[in-house]
Amino acid sequence: MNKSYSIVIAGGGSTFTPGIVLMLLDNLDDFPISRLKLYDNDEERQNKIAGACEVLIKERAPYIEFLATTDPKEAFSEVDFVMAHIRVGKYAMRELDEKIPLKYGVVGQETCGPGGIAYGMRSIGGVLELIDFMETYSPDAWMLNYSNPAAIVAEATRRLRPTSKVLNICDMPIGIEDRMAQILGLSSRKEMIVRYYGLNHFGWWTSICDKAGNDLMPAIKEHVGKFGYIPKNEQEQAEASWNDTFKKAREVYQLDPDTLPNTYLQYYFYPDDMVKKSNPDFTRANEVMEGREKFIFGECEKIVRAQSSADSQIKIDDHASYIVDLARALAYNTGERMLLIVENNGTIENFDPTAMVEVPCIVGKNGPEPITVGRIPQFQKGLMEQQVSVEKLVVEAWIEKSYQKLWQALTLSQTVPNARTAKLILDDLVEANKDYWPPLAEKNLQPSL
Repeated sequence: MNKSYSIVIAGGGSTFTPGIVLMLLDNLDDFPISRLKLYDNDEERQNKIAGACEVLIKERAPYIEFLATTDPKEAFSEVDFVMAHIRVGKYAMRELDEKIPLKYGVVGQETCGPGGIAYGMRSIGGVLELIDFMETYSPDAWMLNYSNPAAIVAEATRRLRPTSKVLNICDMPIGIEDRMAQILGLSSRKEMIVRYYGLNHFGWWTSICDKAGNDLMPAIKEHVGKFGYIPKNEQEQAEASWNDTFKKAREVYQLDPDTLPNTYLQYYFYPDDMVKKSNPDFTRANEVMEGREKFIFGECEKIVRAQSSADSQIKIDDHASYIVDLARALAYNTGERMLLIVENNGTIENFDPTAMVEVPCIVGKNGPEPITVGRIPQFQKGLMEQQVSVEKLVVEAWIEKSYQKLWQALTLSQTVPNARTAKLILDDLVEANKDYWPPLAEKNLQPSL
């Protein structure tokens, strides 16, 4: 374990970057780093974050070479890992992703429904560009991609960069497993061995045991049935939308009490409820811009001014520790068991072999080996078939520049009530995304009779 690794964080201007840098610095004994670079195409935004990160590194590990750059060659040369969390269009476009569907009484959410489709159409090109930079300048590197919407991005990388060393990952199941561990009174989610299957933001836990093989599901189910994923001793979070999400798991769970659900299923099972509790003038994007974004930029400015993090309120991003686990598994062949988004290829026996599914995998130096799931019930199979078709149609629409396929994708989404509403939303999204999406060719439609 003598080698030190070189990492570039793509999306260096993200408000999550300082927490990830702190997390990497906190894990240097397990995963040594010799060089850490930030890359972003927005120099002004990245500079706000980079100045603070430089101070954090000088304080904790001054031997680490640090660089923030907008030059792809400088960023991607001589790196072992690319950690990618980009947001094409930033929060201004997320706000439109959420507000345009709500205008038509449809779920306005970052990764689910029309908002997720719009974001996916923007993300595909950005992620492919990062893969190409990596393969040009560091062809042996691995990309750990946690850019959203992960399901659409994963399908795009499967179709368009099938041989690339890219692993698509998501921290939402990790966050829920942290809560499960709290519910059980465990010190860490790593005390649990889980079985899970689905698509990204669209899955179910089927088994949770401790390391001695004792079944932990009954205790978690009993709690979730009463309180959702809110541990009894937890204080309500400042962000009310997350409290609502974790409470709503009570109702989502009732649809299949044999399993435990991913919280994002609320958008597909109860879309009307989600719309009713949304404020079309102040969505989650506004909450983030007014809250976390202002807070992180303010804290970074404070660190740079003082050239010290002594009074900083920025916290280590514990959820992001799974990124280090994944990098270590690839670097040291640890055989870590992790949830990843991989091509199905028979892992779920009665499901599309080309679907990108989220399942536990054993990870070593050659990448992930999915753990077989077997056959899944009709309820989950039907839901997943509909949702994976949405994701595939979005990627086909991007490749073919097809308005028709994107309209079909929106119509097929369980969050959208009918094709007419889908078209109204799509037309608004096309206009809003003209600087980001490929231009879409519309087939000649027959006039209505």
